Amino acid sequence: MELEVRHLRVLCAIADAGSLHKAARELGMAQPSLSTQLRRIEQTLGGPLFTRGRTGSRPTPLGHIVVSRARPLVAELAAIVAEARAAAARAAGGPRLRIGATASRALPGWLRRLRTRVPPAEPTLQMDASANSLLRMVAEGRLDLAFVHEVEGSPLRIPAGLCLRILVEREPQFVTLAADHPAAKRHEVRLADLAHDRWMIDSTVDGEWDALCRVLRESGIEPDLLHGDYLTAYSLAAIGEVVTVSQPTARPRPDLAIRPLQGDPIGVRLLLAARTPAELDNGAAELEEAYWEVARQAPAYQEWLERTAAGRPAPALRVVRA
Repeated sequence: MELEVRHLRVLCAIADAGSLHKAARELGMAQPSLSTQLRRIEQTLGGPLFTRGRTGSRPTPLGHIVVSRARPLVAELAAIVAEARAAAARAAGGPRLRIGATASRALPGWLRRLRTRVPPAEPTLQMDASANSLLRMVAEGRLDLAFVHEVEGSPLRIPAGLCLRILVEREPQFVTLAADHPAAKRHEVRLADLAHDRWMIDSTVDGEWDALCRVLRESGIEPDLLHGDYLTAYSLAAIGEVVTVSQPTARPRPDLAIRPLQGDPIGVRLLLAARTPAELDNGAAELEEAYWEVARQAPAYQEWLERTAAGRPAPALRVVRA
């Protein structure tokens, strides 16, 4: 087998993720396929590149050498592809604003504002539960902007050179439970009130599963967790089968109660990512307006904001570089 850039990209992904399971998910591959590919790469290069254990996969001395040489090659190829795709899109009169996002109620208002501004933009939208995947797509030139959230305690792997604009430094995550759940009578729910409930969490959302496990165990609760997407989780929560984490901007429903957790133990940072500051400016203001519009429409979040933000300055966008 001849070594190709795609093989180098695999090695970098494993080194960054720290495990074959996480790397396979980020690369959109099945783990057995990734394991087979890694074995072939190791056979080609003449030795093991990673040690595998309970704590994950770590580069061997040979692996460190190969990955350190591979990174600049992968980055340079990504830059070439990004520039070529951008030039081709401009030449073809293609989409001017390619947007990626994790789930948010702010998205419809954001797209509407982009289409109706002067001059208008015609955005395209790609959804993905993995913020890391979306950030990688921006770095590779497949997206112009990505609106993502970073779960507290689980930092995103932000590609070098990306520009980030912080929309909200810390957004609390609420809990969604059946409207007739005993804890729904409270304005704030204590984790102890949910000690005997099952939780449903979407483990494809980067960092969310680990964050909830950590928070529950710190509270002395051994979690009973189920894997599932949030549409299913809300349906099961409505009939009392599970409770689930939710964004505070979630739309109220008569069969569900959306409540803050006492002490706000789970938080996320909301980020907008692009390759340049100019690209960040091409959509940030509309996103900020759309977010605070849906925030005002969520009674539990509005109450939380009024209670916790007294005397604080209004939130403002600020730019950081990866």
